[in-house]
Amino acid sequence: MKVMNRSVAQKNDLFRQTFIGCKVVMTEGVAHSSDRENVIGAVRSFAKFSEDNDPYQEHDFGSLEINGTIYFWKFDYYDDNYELYQEDGNRVLTIGRMDEY
Repeated sequence: MKVMNRSVAQKNDLFRQTFIGCKVVMTEGVAHSSDRENVIGAVRSFAKFSEDNDPYQEHDFGSLEINGTIYFWKFDYYDDNYELYQEDGNRVLTIGRMDEY
């Protein structure tokens, strides 16, 4: 049974939209892309969540296409030392090209 965690989704949306309260990491392909600002804007405004890409309704992953390139973004959760997984812990938002994963 899939359980919706509205508070996690709300936090993830806030952090993704503002980049405040989380660490943001970009792969080389994003950091050096001429589309970098468009990718960042698309991640911040992403709202195309569905059963397929968000089965637990936590808004922790998305994919988008800009100028023929597919990008992913995702949250990972860490303890206070950013060493181990911690449920609903400190967030790291990673943004990268699909071919870099």
